[in-house]
Amino acid sequence: MIYRNFVKRLLDILLSGLALIVLSPVLLIVALLVRINLGSPVIFSQERPGKIDPKTGKEKIFKLYKFRSMTNEKGPDGVLLPKEQRLTKFGKRLRSTSLDELPELLNILKGDMSIVGPRPLLVKYLPLYTEEQRQRHAVRPGLTGYAQAKGRNLISWEQKFAYDLEYIRKLSFLMDVKVIFLTVRSVFKREGIGSATADVIAEFQGSAPAGEQATAQTDAQTDAPQPAQETKGESANDG
Repeated sequence: MIYRNFVKRLLDILLSGLALIVLSPVLLIVALLVRINLGSPVIFSQERPGKIDPKTGKEKIFKLYKFRSMTNEKGPDGVLLPKEQRLTKFGKRLRSTSLDELPELLNILKGDMSIVGPRPLLVKYLPLYTEEQRQRHAVRPGLTGYAQAKGRNLISWEQKFAYDLEYIRKLSFLMDVKVIFLTVRSVFKREGIGSATADVIAEFQGSAPAGEQATAQTDAQTDAPQPAQETKGESANDG
C-alpha cells in the first residue's frame, strides 16, 4: 500500500521530469518531423477518463497529449476521410515505435497519469463498461500498461481489460518494473503489431449483457462527462 499510495507517485514525478529533460532533443526532432510531414497542430489533445475520484465516485477527466499522426485530408463532401486513410506511413512509424506517446510525459508530471497503468481510453466508452471493467480506473492511467506489454493491439478488448484488472490486483514496484521491461522488449521487437493498419484500433462496442449496458447507458446520460470533440485532423488511437 505504501508503494501504491506514495512511492509510485514520487517515482512518476522524478522519472517523468528526468525523461522530459533527457529526451528534449528527441521531442524537438519528432515535433519538427510532424510539422514537416503532417503540418500543424503538432500536438493532438483529447479528453480521457482518469482515476476515479473517491469523493465523487466518478472518473476525473483530463486532456491527454500526443504527437499528431494523421492528416487533415477531406473528401469531396468536406468531411474528414476515414482514419485508416489519413494515417500516413510516417504516422504508422510514430505509433509502432510509440514516439507519438512521448508528450504524455507532461500528463504524468501533472498527475493525470502514471508511467505504468491501464491505458486511458475514450470518454464515450464509460457507459459501456461492466462494473468489473470500470475498476481499471481505480488507479491512474499509464503511459504503458500490462495489456500493452502482453499483446498491444493483437488481443481482444476483453483480454486487455482482464490484464488491466490483473495489474491492479498485483500492483507493486516489481510489477511496474516487469511491465516496463516487457514494453521495451515489445517495442524493439515490434511485437503486437499485426498489419500495416493495425495501429488503427477497432472501437470498443461494449461487452456487458444487454440489460446491464442499457442501465449503464441511461445512468451515463447524467453521470458521465460528454465526450470531447476530436481535435481537428486527428482521430483517437485507443491502445
